[in-house]
Amino acid sequence: MTGLQPEDFDALDDILDDLRTRYDETPQWEFCEGFLVALICCRQPIPEAEWLPVLLALDEDGAGFADEAQKMKFLSLWQRRFAEVKLSLDTEIKALDEDCAYAPEVMDVRGAIASLSAEERAEIASEEIPAFAQVWALGFMFNVENWPDEWAAPKDKEAAQWHDTALEAIVALTEDDTDEPTLSALSEDGPLSVSESRLNVYGEALWAVYDLREIWRSIGPRVIQVVKEATPGRNDVCSCGSGKKYKKCCGAH
Repeated sequence: MTGLQPEDFDALDDILDDLRTRYDETPQWEFCEGFLVALICCRQPIPEAEWLPVLLALDEDGAGFADEAQKMKFLSLWQRRFAEVKLSLDTEIKALDEDCAYAPEVMDVRGAIASLSAEERAEIASEEIPAFAQVWALGFMFNVENWPDEWAAPKDKEAAQWHDTALEAIVALTEDDTDEPTLSALSEDGPLSVSESRLNVYGEALWAVYDLREIWRSIGPRVIQVVKEATPGRNDVCSCGSGKKYKKCCGAH
C-alpha cells in the first residue's frame, strides 16, 4: 500500500469541502490528520463506526456522504494514510528529519498569508489565523477528549509520567504562537511565519507521538476485568427465592 500523493490529499480536501456544505462542523484535513495519529497512538483500536461520525460531525450512523462511492473513497485514502503513519511511528529513528520519520500533513497558513499582497492581507486581517500545527494538535486532543478511557495513564508510575509528559507536549502545541516569527515553517526561503520556540514545541510534540505509540506497544491493550457471580454451594439456600436448597432447585438443572 503506497503513501498518499499530493493529488490524494487534494481528493480528501474535496470530500471534506463537500461534507461542509451539509455539516458545518466537518473539519479540515489537518485536524483529521491529528485525529488519525491519535487513533494509532491510543491504547486500543476504536471502531470505525464509532469514530467516523464523531470526527466528521456526521449523523450518528455515519450517514452524510454524498453517496457510497464518496464514503469508500474517503475511507480508502484514510486507510492508506493510517498505514503510512503507523509504519513511520513503528520505525526507529534518531532524528525527525529522517526520510522514514513521521511528517504531519500540516499547513503554514500564516506563511501563506505573509506571501500575499498588502491588499489581500488586509481583507483577512480580522480573521483568527491558526498557528503552525495548532489545528493538527487540536485534532489529536479531540480524540483524547472523546475517548478518555483509552487515554487513561498506565498504572506503572514511570510509564504514567512518560504518558502525561507526552500529552502535555501535544497540548502545548494547541496554544497560539505569540512570539515574534523569525523562521519559515516549511521552507528555508519562505516568508517568516513561526518563532523558533514554536518549532521547538512542534518537534517535542512529534517526539511525544512516538513516545505514546511506544508506551502502548510495550504495555499492550487494556484488559477488561470480567467479574463472575459466585455460585451457591449445593447445600446453600437457592438465590432464586424458592427457599429450597440450591441442589434441589436451580442447581438440579
